[in-house]
Amino acid sequence: MAIARFPSFVLDCPDPAALATFYAGLLGWEVTGQDDWYEIRADGQCICFQKVENYRAPIWPGQESPQQMHLDVMVPDLDTAEGEVIAIGATKHAHQPGTTFRVFLDPAGHPLCLCVS
Repeated sequence: MAIARFPSFVLDCPDPAALATFYAGLLGWEVTGQDDWYEIRADGQCICFQKVENYRAPIWPGQESPQQMHLDVMVPDLDTAEGEVIAIGATKHAHQPGTTFRVFLDPAGHPLCLCVS
């Protein structure tokens, strides 16, 4: 039996308001927060963003500064989703190891994948 229904994920970053706004735009969720902590929520799910001084972005695919985690976001069409995620601030990574997903970096440098649903 599960204790909790949905986990909450917390991403370290230099600017929690900006990163929460990016992911809210990607997922269509609502932003709340203040100072060093922001959250986006929808349907009982939550992603949190906390400010970390001297934040170092992960380096992917290398491990000089490990990614530690990344998000896979399911989309119906990769080409359409690519244009939309770039428009809200993502960067397409040069290393693309697959054909059913594409790797991007969020505004704080975390890898995220758009995957065909």
